[in-house]
Amino acid sequence: MIKSLQDSTILHNGVKMPWFGLGVWKVEEGHEVKEAVKAAIKAGYRSIDTAAGYGNEEGVGKAIKESGIPREELFITTKVKNGDQGYETTLEAFETSMKKLDLEYLDLYLVHWPVKGKYKETWKAIEKLYQDGRIRAIGVSNFQIHHLEDLMVDAEIKPMVNQVEYHPRLSQLELREFCRKNDIQLEAWSPLMQGELLQHPILEEIGNKYNKTTAQVILRWDLQNEVVTIPKSVKEHRIIENANIFDFELSQDDLEKIKSLNQDRRIGPDPDNFNF
Repeated sequence: MIKSLQDSTILHNGVKMPWFGLGVWKVEEGHEVKEAVKAAIKAGYRSIDTAAGYGNEEGVGKAIKESGIPREELFITTKVKNGDQGYETTLEAFETSMKKLDLEYLDLYLVHWPVKGKYKETWKAIEKLYQDGRIRAIGVSNFQIHHLEDLMVDAEIKPMVNQVEYHPRLSQLELREFCRKNDIQLEAWSPLMQGELLQHPILEEIGNKYNKTTAQVILRWDLQNEVVTIPKSVKEHRIIENANIFDFELSQDDLEKIKSLNQDRRIGPDPDNFNF
């Protein structure tokens, strides 16, 4: 059982990655993102997930500096955006991200989306950065099984993480099993389905049983399925509440009830058909 906010999974290269973190997608650059990250770190979070495409790396970097927590205790993720994919452009994009974050090294760098005809070159650049010691772990985001298989045909290094849309309406069972068999850690973005599931009667019923919110039930479900999760919030009380999930465990019956909610339904773009 994952027992605390500081508990980590061990990636296939031996690096420890916290099971739980803060995502900052759509969090405004400047004061808003800085205060959200500082609130999370103060609450005990040690993992922060941003992306070049979010436009808020600078604020994340400032929050890290102002948090007072030693850099080596934090796990920072960012991603190369689609317009920067390709070999040389990825190397340049990485340097830009590092300047904005004001960091000496990165804990995890991800290919944000599987841009057709580009993601293999992007991966080669990321492998180089990893081999040069600039990044502690590397991975992908929004890759389906066929993207991973295609990438691994030529890759020198297998991805350590695959961050995907994952929630009770999109439980990605085949992808989760593929990643498990290949020792790729699955990570959930939009685990709360942007709030769409928070009034679901089955989740409310389970929450009442444990005196927990539906959000806490969903986030606990992620962890019990061995999926790293990074819920987003800008409100300090919600950041604290989201992390209050280490004092209960869902029963097998609860897990089955939540599993039954799957509809293979996305709220984000289809990784085989996206346009940005």
